[in-house]
Amino acid sequence: MTILVTGARGRVSAAVLSELRERGAAVRAAGRRPEESGASAVRLDLSEPGTFEAALDGVRKVFLYAEPAGIGAFLDAARAAGVEHIVLLSSLSAADKDPESNAIGAFHVAAERALTGSGIDWTLVRPGAFATNALQWAPSIRAEGVVRSAFPGTHNSPVHERDIAAVAVQALLDDAHRKATYHLTGPESLSEEQMVELVARAIGKPVRIELISREEEHARTARFVNPAIADVLLAYRVAYDGVPAALHDGVREVTGRPAVPFSQWAKDHAADFR
Repeated sequence: MTILVTGARGRVSAAVLSELRERGAAVRAAGRRPEESGASAVRLDLSEPGTFEAALDGVRKVFLYAEPAGIGAFLDAARAAGVEHIVLLSSLSAADKDPESNAIGAFHVAAERALTGSGIDWTLVRPGAFATNALQWAPSIRAEGVVRSAFPGTHNSPVHERDIAAVAVQALLDDAHRKATYHLTGPESLSEEQMVELVARAIGKPVRIELISREEEHARTARFVNPAIADVLLAYRVAYDGVPAALHDGVREVTGRPAVPFSQWAKDHAADFR
């Protein structure tokens, strides 16, 4: 049985691939640019149905990034190829009271609905804020020892990519997790200021926070995501400025161990900030 892992260049998928291989599973990495994902990777683009057949050949399980565009055709092809189970990397935003009221929630709900209505067994993995989001600070920390933020008091409960991967791998290898939904966060709520301090400790040098305006924050975010998503992210940061973020124990529920704290994530990624 081969397990297809999509988005192979991403940090979560890389961790999924690594753990599956360690546990003796037969895996196939796939992504839009397979040349950047290792010698055994194949090309897969949900917007190009012509890439589906080779990627799905012999596959019975899939780790899939949420992407509503093209997911219907992919699910049809997966069902025809004999895929039995798909673990979807979704988002905690899909669990909001009214998820379709914002661009991030609506995006993930659309992918979830397509999968759960496909006739293929599913598992939904819904992480909150990725700890890897802190890597956006790496260039300015390396160059200037500074993080620029309009809301250093905003809280998150960042989850390590290894924890997301561990939950996904367990779901792929243990059929008891079929048709289950898991909400994942790190073990503690931290402000951006606290997170920056933990990065500083991990790299052994001071890092200062430089306040910028709300407008600058939005413009900077909108350079990397579409404006609707930038609006949602800014609204979150306003809402959680000084307000602890929710905690979920999905990592322990699936793996039997607690989630990895951000302090350890910072040590694991210290080289990225030096």
